[in-house]
Amino acid sequence: MSKISVRFLLGLLAGLGLSCATSPLGRQQLVFVPDSEMNAMGAQAFTQMKTAVPIDSNSTTNNYVHCVAMAIVKVSQSQLPVPSWEVVVFEDKTANAFALPGGKIGVHTGIFKVAKNADQLAVVIAHEVGHVIARHGAERVSETLAVQGGLNALGMVTKDQGLLLGLLGVGAQYGILLPHSRTQETEADLIGLDLMARAGFDPRASIQLWQNMEKEAGGQSPPEFLSTHPSSPNRIETLQAHLSQAIPLSNQARAEGRHSSCHA
Repeated sequence: MSKISVRFLLGLLAGLGLSCATSPLGRQQLVFVPDSEMNAMGAQAFTQMKTAVPIDSNSTTNNYVHCVAMAIVKVSQSQLPVPSWEVVVFEDKTANAFALPGGKIGVHTGIFKVAKNADQLAVVIAHEVGHVIARHGAERVSETLAVQGGLNALGMVTKDQGLLLGLLGVGAQYGILLPHSRTQETEADLIGLDLMARAGFDPRASIQLWQNMEKEAGGQSPPEFLSTHPSSPNRIETLQAHLSQAIPLSNQARAEGRHSSCHA
């Protein structure tokens, strides 16, 4: 959605008396879907994923992923107070992971090709939790509903399984891939960097992870202007610029005993 159209929708919704939101990094957002509805959508989407994609039953892998994920969500509670989280490892060769409103985290086994240790896996999971903290799913659903008729169209979204998964960022299995915007991706990168650092993981692993991603892509990623995601070099540059803030947080967390010993 272009900046002009977002501005128009913000004005329209304000005129209708619908409130907007502000992201953790200060960006004005078009968000009018209640958290309770988003949590229900997250639960619905997660149930569909567990039906559509095989679940990995390896106890060592599951314990490892759960260890990293729980360390991340523990430090997220002040921003995202979720009573309990469900973490599932899916048998899928794609290098992917996701987090959904309502406390759901999914990790594809293919992510281990690029996230080669606990610190790098923490980058991935913290990034995905960052999307939830910033209410990016709610933002995408709200923008879709605004175009299609406001909250009256909510039933259409929840009934369309592919569209729902696509809006929440997990729709590839249904042929609907709706990537987060560049702005949302950058926000999730920075929120995630802060989370992983406060959990005691090494923030420098974020650079290593995206270098691994770039290598795995084999030069096949499109230039940034053709993609809704930041290119790896630009992503790395942004993360590097914030390491000076993140590393002291990680050092403090480790000094306070918050570093988790998670092993694959």
